Amino acid sequence: MAGQSIERREILCMLALAAGAAGFPGFCRWSFACGHVGADITQIRPTAYRPLFFSAAEYATIERLADIIIPTDETPGASQAGVSEFIDLMVSRDAALQPGFRSGLGWLDAQSRKTFGNKFLSLTTAQQTSLLESLAYKKKFRAGEERGREFFSLVREYTVMGFYTSEIGLKELDYPGLKFYAGSPACPHKDDPEHLHLPGPKG
Repeated sequence: MAGQSIERREILCMLALAAGAAGFPGFCRWSFACGHVGADITQIRPTAYRPLFFSAAEYATIERLADIIIPTDETPGASQAGVSEFIDLMVSRDAALQPGFRSGLGWLDAQSRKTFGNKFLSLTTAQQTSLLESLAYKKKFRAGEERGREFFSLVREYTVMGFYTSEIGLKELDYPGLKFYAGSPACPHKDDPEHLHLPGPKG
């Protein structure tokens, strides 16, 4: 379920939303991609993240889902980027999101028990993937799983947002338009500071 594509307009919208979360001091791994300029590098990060909204079990499920959506392979994935921390903070600050995430997590565990006889986190990787594929891919949609598809779409949206607004995600994206500099780059014409070699104005 990797290979998330992302457009420039989407990136800018995500950055605008994530900027509001950037100042939260409780993050252990997630760092805002654009937060290094003027950031307080002396701030000590906690050794572990303490969820603000999700229970410990719910948070572990969110972390697992994010890691399945953007896994670690040749490059870092959602886990290394701290995406679950970002999702928890965003949900804790938006009451409108909370019912969808909480009921969705309940639906996922109920469906896991119905299909495989155990809660989602206790399933094998193959079983987890099989369960999620029918929620993620239109060709594999099954009747009666509409609630699950809504939930998975919500998790995927915030996973992608959390990953591509993090330092790790920005490097993975390698998008030059979003690179920030602490100072202005030097003029490349060091031998001609007055730019006499450039043509004059026309007319």
